[in-house]
Amino acid sequence: MNLMMLLEMAAEGFGSRVAIGPREDGITYRQLYELAGSASRRLRDAGVQHVAMADVSSEALPITLFGAAWAGLPFVPLNYRLTDEELAALASRVAPAVTVLDPEAPDRLEGVSGAGPISRQDLLAGLKSESAPEPDWEQSGDSAAILLFTSGTTGRPKAAVLRHRHLVSYVLGSVEFMGADEEETALVSVPPYHIAGMAAILSNVYAGRRIVQLPTFEAAAWVDVVRRESVTSAMVVPTMLTRIVDHLDAEGSGGLGLPTLQALSYGGGKMPRPTIERALGLLEHTSFVNAYGLTETSSTVALLGPEDHRIALASDNPEVRSRLGSAGRPLPTIEVSIRNEDGAEMPAGEPGEIWVRGEQVSGEYHGLSSQLADDGWFPTHDGGQLDAEGFLHVTGRIDDVIVKGGQNVSPGEIEEVLLGVPGVMDAAVIGLPDRQWGERIVAVVVPSIQAPPDAEELRNTVRGILRSNRTPDHVEFLDELPYNETGKLLRRVLRTNLAHLGDGSTS
Repeated sequence: MNLMMLLEMAAEGFGSRVAIGPREDGITYRQLYELAGSASRRLRDAGVQHVAMADVSSEALPITLFGAAWAGLPFVPLNYRLTDEELAALASRVAPAVTVLDPEAPDRLEGVSGAGPISRQDLLAGLKSESAPEPDWEQSGDSAAILLFTSGTTGRPKAAVLRHRHLVSYVLGSVEFMGADEEETALVSVPPYHIAGMAAILSNVYAGRRIVQLPTFEAAAWVDVVRRESVTSAMVVPTMLTRIVDHLDAEGSGGLGLPTLQALSYGGGKMPRPTIERALGLLEHTSFVNAYGLTETSSTVALLGPEDHRIALASDNPEVRSRLGSAGRPLPTIEVSIRNEDGAEMPAGEPGEIWVRGEQVSGEYHGLSSQLADDGWFPTHDGGQLDAEGFLHVTGRIDDVIVKGGQNVSPGEIEEVLLGVPGVMDAAVIGLPDRQWGERIVAVVVPSIQAPPDAEELRNTVRGILRSNRTPDHVEFLDELPYNETGKLLRRVLRTNLAHLGDGSTS
């Protein structure tokens, strides 16, 4: 149970296939294995405790990831979009380390004790001329493979510990070995410090796909790479898909479309229903998958598959159609339980906190005790419910619950209603201080340019579908909502920017 087992199987099973880069002169799976071995020797010789990377995706990413696994060192991808001060704070927490840096920013960690900065070019220099050592990686699976820092949206970032057995269990339970045809190509545009970026590398290596990397996402560039490289599968976060759909819409009927794209998965945040409906209409021959998971669960724990998307889109039944906004059903290797504040399991249709259990679930943070219960269950701190058919509906973080007049109000259920209103492109719901009720409900809506709804229409729609205490006290219209680069809605930014609406009169 070591990540190197996945690459070793790939090198032996289809070593001549291109693993990374252009089909003509990319790195084959056998070459990737050899390069990882050569890198492992250098990393071991450095005498460090971690191998970090503050760099965009490139061929250095899989080489360093597997090289660290071979050397028995945890791999720590850092958010290179942080300020120098923030990045230095994270780097100091994993020192002593070797830290691979973008060649265009070689001095970012200057003065950080034990950071061990090295440019991507220096790391790769001469690796091809060196021979890989004999395989000697640790096989128990208990050692840490990857440390991933959380986004720290509500406090100091924590480093989730993903051990080899967690990640290998996820891959073996969700991917068929050599399941991809030789012509299949995966586009990875999610950054390395996102769990989806790590899972994409591991999953595609095990399946045998060629991996093409887009270091910095931009919709036009993404579409161009899909067409130029004949990409067959990709993963995006909701904000990416919105921009891709906008770009394809702008091309109009004369556009080239994406004829080679067979599968597109999305996750990492709540998908606005108008976006996925537009995408399904534009890309009729593409199979869509919604993947729900957390860093602490080694990626996906529930999937809404292609057929689920088609059935929900075509249905006139509101309950079935609502599944288009669900996370689908749990993976066969995952158990899901919805529990109330006392830990009691809730029946189908009743909301609560999502708990998960499975071999891929870590629930552990660097320097902290395990968050797993004695029986292996992990509290995700996400709210949600399971419907009668086992579809998981995620309503958002428990911390985001609004307490109005002593009653808990989930922003997610209001957002779901708002996103179903014609003319609403995106929506978020937050709570702001209110002298009388404790918190007031503020709906923040991004309207369409063609047919924007008015505030009273939105409030009446919510009142008609949900209980009256769920009706927004105020509706604010914005051109766009704030998201981070991995697609997570920044509610704290909304609360700060709209703080002046607290304690006001109902409008």
